[in-house]
Amino acid sequence: MGQHRYRWIVGILLFCAGGLNYVDRAAMSVAAPFIRSELHITDYQMGLLFSAFFTGYCVFCFVGGWCADRFGPRRVFAAAASFWSLFCAATAAMSSFSGLLAVRVLFGIGEGPMGTTINKSITHWFPREEAARAVGFIAIGQPLGAAIAAPLIGFLALNYGWRVAFIVTGVLGLVWVLAWLRFFRDTPEQHPRVSPVEREQIAASHERAAVLQRETALAENASPSRGIWSHLLSKRVLAICIAFFASNYLLYFLLSWLPSYLVDFQHLNVREMAVVGAIPWLGAAIGLGAGGWISDSMVKRSRDSVAARKTLLLVALAGAAVLMVVTMRSQSAVLAVLAISGSSICSFMIPQNCWVLVREVVPQEKVGVTGGFVHLVANLAGLIAPGLTGWFVQYGGGYPMAFAVAAGLALCSALAIALLLHSPRTRSPSVSYN
Repeated sequence: MGQHRYRWIVGILLFCAGGLNYVDRAAMSVAAPFIRSELHITDYQMGLLFSAFFTGYCVFCFVGGWCADRFGPRRVFAAAASFWSLFCAATAAMSSFSGLLAVRVLFGIGEGPMGTTINKSITHWFPREEAARAVGFIAIGQPLGAAIAAPLIGFLALNYGWRVAFIVTGVLGLVWVLAWLRFFRDTPEQHPRVSPVEREQIAASHERAAVLQRETALAENASPSRGIWSHLLSKRVLAICIAFFASNYLLYFLLSWLPSYLVDFQHLNVREMAVVGAIPWLGAAIGLGAGGWISDSMVKRSRDSVAARKTLLLVALAGAAVLMVVTMRSQSAVLAVLAISGSSICSFMIPQNCWVLVREVVPQEKVGVTGGFVHLVANLAGLIAPGLTGWFVQYGGGYPMAFAVAAGLALCSALAIALLLHSPRTRSPSVSYN
């Protein structure tokens, strides 16, 4: 890592957290064919189980942002990861729909604080000019976790039973908690292994960000210390929420239903699904990495960082919509998987830029709670997408209708971004991203 780059050890810890988190989340969808068969659960009930996770998740992603601001990410993330790992493992003990429903809600409560706590950690540990790269690298762990989940959970379920798969993933989460407590501190100043040079580099970048925010507030006749609701309900924050919602809708649709779609609609067997189901998530990982790199490159060539990220969001949303329409009309498993992978690349360019935009448009001391609000709104998609898809599959429209809805949402969100996300009107052009 080098003498002055301890922050990337923090990045690796957060990368692993995202990967384990998505292995845990994807475990239910990969094991769904086994669970439906053993417990006699319908498609619609399965959709409700997928959505139940987000009942707890949505509330606690907002609460988690507040907790991260108040208590620090170290304690909050350790408590949250321990909680979700225990209830992931507890899934193995359930033998009824109602039991699974209760455990899924509790599992969601534990996972809720992850996104905002990661964002708070990045805010403390990374210079502003590395923000998109850091978020992109860390976020790559999430789709890679989903990609690993397909063969891992499939192998465990086929050979040892689906219950063992949940126990294994829960234990892995608890191992990560021990590493987190050992190697992470809330700020670089608190960590003895961070060099003075690195601390100064991070602090100087944060000061430049604070200057830009003060300039923006003065130019817009607003006080930097104005109430939190004026930040949360601003046009820019609402635009970020809408883009994140559309991206998450596709994410949670695929995370919940992709294995069942490949088995039931494209007629793959479970072994084939376990391999093929990883491909779209590899595409998602490419999108996350490329989104951060492209975004930072565009910002370096522009004095307007918000406009640069806005352009990328518009292109990504439009591309995802077109490829979802291709999937909707496809009867070929090969074409469908390629189109889904392409839409995943486009869609997964969006989240890290949304997180970075939060850092761009609100004061640093409001990042945690604003990120929590954005995360809450975006993850309402998780309440809607899995259950609505289950309804389509069981009662009408099927998977083609589910892809059509996702495409329509992407197009609508692109329109909202075009109309609502504008650049701050700074009085001093000398204050730039770098």
